[in-house]
Amino acid sequence: MVFEPPERLVRALGEQPDTAQHEDWLARLPGLAEEALARRGVQAQRVQAPGGRSSLVILVRFPDGTPAALKLAPPGARPDRELAALAHWGGFGAVRLLDTRHEDGALLLERLQPEVSLRSLPEAKALLEASGTIRRLWVAPPAGHGFESVAERTERQSAGLKAAPAELLALAGTALELRDELAAAAPEELLLHGNFRQGKVLAGERAPWLTVGPEPLVGERAYDLARLVRDRLEDQVASSAGPAGARRRVNRLADSLDVDRDRLRGWTLFRAVESGLRALAAGRRRDSELLLEFAAWL
Repeated sequence: MVFEPPERLVRALGEQPDTAQHEDWLARLPGLAEEALARRGVQAQRVQAPGGRSSLVILVRFPDGTPAALKLAPPGARPDRELAALAHWGGFGAVRLLDTRHEDGALLLERLQPEVSLRSLPEAKALLEASGTIRRLWVAPPAGHGFESVAERTERQSAGLKAAPAELLALAGTALELRDELAAAAPEELLLHGNFRQGKVLAGERAPWLTVGPEPLVGERAYDLARLVRDRLEDQVASSAGPAGARRRVNRLADSLDVDRDRLRGWTLFRAVESGLRALAAGRRRDSELLLEFAAWL
């Protein structure tokens, strides 16, 4: 089988720094996939399509016919941290690891239903299920963990906001001020998913919904919930509710999970501005406009 990387993955890696490193990984990916399959004694069925923006996922089977999925991500994505987080959750609220014997950057996971995510549900039902799922992930991190903190990640991301175009400096400045205030007074240190949204919650067999694709870090729940606030962004921007609707969404999610409303609003604004400026730098102008308009509503 030829393990061609999905176009979405190639395009996404091309937007990131260290392009040469990513090109080298993409060139070696077919061989890496073959080696990872052989080490685990599983047989490839097909590459998951259209695939994601951060990894290659191959649907596989064990010799006894048990289905599974093999995920390969570039070293910069820190698959070692994803493995550590999934191992710590132990399948509670998240996809289950099936093999932890190898340190080659590949993850052997239980097979979920990649074509059925929470985005297939009506919005109200999707948010209810998302809230129940993310709640299960918020646990104390393992002793001696190597995860970065919310403060560390957002400090690194702040460089992009400081380089914002002149017409966006005021919005970027507001986001940076909020980030500094929030990071200086973090109320808790829990293990977080880091990139939680409806599309990261897939249908399973042993549980109705399980999360995948964490970018784990430690910090407060409000940061982890912030990405979910702007889910289905085009629908939110197209609705007549506008800023009032965005604020109601913040308050509804905060109240449903006992999270401080102001802290959730602040992290939502920061993350939307950071994502919007990153999209702008990558040439994804439409995405950028939606994210920055949403941020301005908050």
